[in-house]
Amino acid sequence: MSALPTSSPTATVSEAPGAPAVLRSRRPRTLKAFRAGPGTYALLTIGSAIFMVPLIFVVSISLSTDQTVSSGQLSVIPREFHWQNFVDIFATTLPVGQFFINSVIISVTSAFGQVLSSSLVGFAFARLRAPGKRIIFYIVIATMMIPAQITMIPQFFIFTELGWIDTFLPLIAPQFFSNAFNIFLVRQFVTRIPLEIDEAAAIDGLGFFGIYWRLILPMMLPILIAISIFTMTAMWGDFMGPLIYINSEEKMPLALGVQYLTSTSQDLQTPPWNLIMVGSIFLSLPMILIYYFGQRYMYEMNLSAGSAGVK
Repeated sequence: MSALPTSSPTATVSEAPGAPAVLRSRRPRTLKAFRAGPGTYALLTIGSAIFMVPLIFVVSISLSTDQTVSSGQLSVIPREFHWQNFVDIFATTLPVGQFFINSVIISVTSAFGQVLSSSLVGFAFARLRAPGKRIIFYIVIATMMIPAQITMIPQFFIFTELGWIDTFLPLIAPQFFSNAFNIFLVRQFVTRIPLEIDEAAAIDGLGFFGIYWRLILPMMLPILIAISIFTMTAMWGDFMGPLIYINSEEKMPLALGVQYLTSTSQDLQTPPWNLIMVGSIFLSLPMILIYYFGQRYMYEMNLSAGSAGVK
């Protein structure tokens, strides 16, 4: 006696003509990768051109002669290439070269302070076992909601009492105490590192600081480079801080010095916009280069590290 052919209930239901569409389609759905077409590239090109117009205008003005600037005949497309402006800016009555050096000192030192303090505090929040650690971490994160304008006047009084006015210290010293955002980034990054590495190092005799210095710190390289880029970008273009604390011309950074170039002209005369735009290029170009060479570390930083959660 021959056996009757058998079929699974799932196949019978899915192959029935009157079965619902959900039952008929049992194949898993896959996400299709987005493929940019000619229209997408056209829109991106147009958008990029629009955003590039101010930068092109800055370059065009920086290459203009004094006669063109005084007559007001400025255009987006450069009509003349007066490269001498990039030399003449250092021959003004203001020490532009010293402005540049001051910006380098402030930015590099501030980045070092942020990297050092953020890595230590973030590592402690991620690895240190202490009562009340979570509450303290929440308080640190809550400080991000305090506007900087609220603490501006108290900080000024503190730095005045310390005798730090007209020095670099009010700009650099706070960077050695990190900030909540950088602490959060480092803490979330370290949380993803397996705890077994610390335990194996502790068995070999490494202490808490030894684990931080010899094991975890080298693994933090992407996040620390990203923090240094964020800090250098903020401090290089900082205008309000130097405006409050710096009084001497020889101590001004480039961001404040470029603004002072507008006061070099006499009354009722047009400011030297060509030299001002050269200063603006000097102010922008280093940050563009830093981001260009450090962008791969920013991608490796993987901001999705926040998915580790607040534990």
